[in-house]
Amino acid sequence: MVTACALALVLTACGGTGGVQGTAGSTGVADPYFPKAGNGGYDVTHYALTLAYTPGTPHTSTPLTGTATITARATQNLSAYDLDLKGMRVNSLTVDGKKTSWTRTGQELRVRPPDTLRKGKTFKTTVHYSGTPETITDPDGSEEGWLPTADGALALGEPTGSMAWFPGNDHPSDKATYDITITVPKGLQAVSNGELRTETTTRAGRTTSTWRTTHPMATYLATVAIGHYDITRTTTKNGLPVYTAVDPQEAAASRKVLAEIPEIMEWEEYNFGPYPFSSTGAIVDRRGDAGYALETQARPFFPGAPDTATLVHELAHQWYGDSVTPKTWRDMWLNEGFATYAEWLWSEDHDGDTAQQTFDALYRGTYFDDRSDSEAIWSFPPARPTSAAHISDSPVYERGAMVLHKIRRTVGDARFYDIIQGWAATHRYGNANTADFTAYVQKMAPGKDFGEIWKDWLYGDGKPARP
Repeated sequence: MVTACALALVLTACGGTGGVQGTAGSTGVADPYFPKAGNGGYDVTHYALTLAYTPGTPHTSTPLTGTATITARATQNLSAYDLDLKGMRVNSLTVDGKKTSWTRTGQELRVRPPDTLRKGKTFKTTVHYSGTPETITDPDGSEEGWLPTADGALALGEPTGSMAWFPGNDHPSDKATYDITITVPKGLQAVSNGELRTETTTRAGRTTSTWRTTHPMATYLATVAIGHYDITRTTTKNGLPVYTAVDPQEAAASRKVLAEIPEIMEWEEYNFGPYPFSSTGAIVDRRGDAGYALETQARPFFPGAPDTATLVHELAHQWYGDSVTPKTWRDMWLNEGFATYAEWLWSEDHDGDTAQQTFDALYRGTYFDDRSDSEAIWSFPPARPTSAAHISDSPVYERGAMVLHKIRRTVGDARFYDIIQGWAATHRYGNANTADFTAYVQKMAPGKDFGEIWKDWLYGDGKPARP
């Protein structure tokens, strides 16, 4: 009997209920720069988040209460699994309605379901949590997570800030759909991704807004913006809804540039292919509320009124970064190189510098006024940032765009646009890495030699010998 049990241990629990013997999912998905990010053993398909927040003193965070119901599919026989959640207090937790034990270690919330979850099973984890959400400082010194603003709060998640305000599988490789419901004091707005489904005000003087994102979204692209906003609803020529939320202090400065969204969207669809989502727009908060713009899905965020180039950049991310999302944070150039090159193409098509002129100026070192900025482009190859602190540095942006321009010069304009449109279509709503991209380019341009581009421009150290 002992021998039989030992042989069967990998499949069944000997002497128990006869259920499948599971193993714990991994803590982290072995991202090269953020090894603790994400978790193994399951794939999230949907997040249903219910949040309540009352702002206090300007730029001071106050308590948030939340309920997260996470629908996922087990990818192995699971005896335990982790969620990423930093700082917040867990009040209760259930799996498929059953009370469940859990433990906390740093950002890891380990869940131990009452029964093993069989591979392929769809299950729901419901977490009731509360506390004052944290502002997280990235390795590069920028701030993300939950950012208290002058009249509310802002949630930004790149690269690992989403775990500050909801539990989840916080890695870009696991995308899901979302329903986000936010309750705030009457007079404030709560804006998020996707489409506004309902907005109601209760007798108690609270306003509840529900937003739905029906296309897969990485956790770092989820956002909530709470405050006073001027809301504008329009459509593009083809009927795509445009929803903008602008802090009143930025309204005048933003009006002209945000009016360009329909034109930019038409231009980007012509160049990049069909828009992948069901609405577009922007969130503009006050300057200083955050230190950067971010391509939050379907509704990019801007700290203050953006210029046209920045708006083009963040909207281009809806194709490259949001719809086609990197498998790991090492592949950031597939986001930023593409969005930066979109700026070059826009300039070329609107009586500015051509992409070739921008490329040449960067190579000569005359693009930036500061010599150190010119030299920084060559500090590491775009496909190999040196550490987590450098995934948003110049080589990822400018040198990444230079790689795309080298491809364009090699294959010609017609084939180049086939490549970038086909890339967006082939990996629509999915994940891809640099190896996927280089293989795709070579497949689309058989007989062309990309050896120098891959070796010297994409992966090579230092400044390539030839422009």
